[in-house]
Amino acid sequence: MELLLKVVVNDIRGKRGPKSTPGKAGGLKSAHLAGAEWLARATDATTTGMTIKSRDLVFRPTSNKTPQSSAIGTTQDHENSSNGRNEIQNGVWKNIYVDGRLVKRSSHISMSSPGSIFLILQAILPYVLFSSPTTGNPMTTNESIPIRLTIDGGTNVFHSLSYEYASQVLFPMLLSNIGIGPINMTLHSRGWSTGRADVGSVVFDIIPIKPGNNISAFSFADRGHVSKIHVSVLADNFAARASIRELVTEQLLKRYPNIEILFPVDEDSKHSKRLYLLLVAETSNGYRLGRDWLYDEKINDTKLDKTLHRLVSKVIRDLDDELAHGGCVDEFMQDQLVVFQALAEGRTEVDGGTDRRASLHTQTARWVIETLLGPRFVDGQCYGIGLKAGELSRKTAADSAETEDIVAKISDLSVNLRQATL
Repeated sequence: MELLLKVVVNDIRGKRGPKSTPGKAGGLKSAHLAGAEWLARATDATTTGMTIKSRDLVFRPTSNKTPQSSAIGTTQDHENSSNGRNEIQNGVWKNIYVDGRLVKRSSHISMSSPGSIFLILQAILPYVLFSSPTTGNPMTTNESIPIRLTIDGGTNVFHSLSYEYASQVLFPMLLSNIGIGPINMTLHSRGWSTGRADVGSVVFDIIPIKPGNNISAFSFADRGHVSKIHVSVLADNFAARASIRELVTEQLLKRYPNIEILFPVDEDSKHSKRLYLLLVAETSNGYRLGRDWLYDEKINDTKLDKTLHRLVSKVIRDLDDELAHGGCVDEFMQDQLVVFQALAEGRTEVDGGTDRRASLHTQTARWVIETLLGPRFVDGQCYGIGLKAGELSRKTAADSAETEDIVAKISDLSVNLRQATL
């Protein structure tokens, strides 16, 4: 039986907004909408409520008997060349063939505003990784078909994953600790929600999971000691960046006299209102924990030193708090891992630290997984369903004789966290 659940989400972001008028800023934003629309096209879903600021969304995927990658002879655009290259547009994918063999799939998601690129990626990445063409398509093999995904939007956006966090924490941890990827990024241009609103663009080159394979059980345990700290700085002039580097170095060496401090990013943000700092602690056992801040308070150019001190002090305090709990992941990475724990084969564990409750985003993600798929989370541990790439049918604890409605009332996500989760 195919798991084709109708999902109804009510009162989306229902309490977002100022305390005086809760809900004023609620509903779908551009990044939520872009991700949901792409998934709807990819799964041939019928939907209602697919509009900006919509408070209610209905998403009903339909059976897709023919893999999209093999849909030759349907609505297509052909571009032939003398070297046997053929491009076929089908749904969200442009499938690229060379001499009759599928060699790459590409897709482009574009926003006209700097909504978070990485919120979109978070929504669609599991589908991208697991939707490998199957061997039922004569144009494919058992090897993974590389995917190129281009997303236009924001790379540095309030309360969202940044390009730096994804490149230095998220993707390295997925590859080294779970075996997902590699996922390589190319930054074509930055998109900012601060200063002048700019739309940027990032290209993701992704190696999905091989058809018929799954994510093996994994464990995030035994953090080890902090051996390095990576410092990424974005500000609009050299003097400000130099001051941030000096302040960070001084404060870190007071806490960790023998630590190695690296500066992978030192970049002009091209606007005086754009200040960003990311600190990533790398441990002896290969874990990475990050804290950052895209400065969202008033910047007075005549008191810039005070602003820079506040920026540095807050991010270092936040990193101190992350390291104090002893876990292998920061609170944002813990959130990102929930779906992969649920889809993996067998028992997974993620040590989130002691004396710390999971964030509301992590709790919500776990609740959604438990409701839809069945796996339960206890103390960071989960027995996943073992989904195989290219597998359209999967029996789970949530299956029944008829397609069932899952009504998700997620209305209280107003806590000021960095990721938004439907």
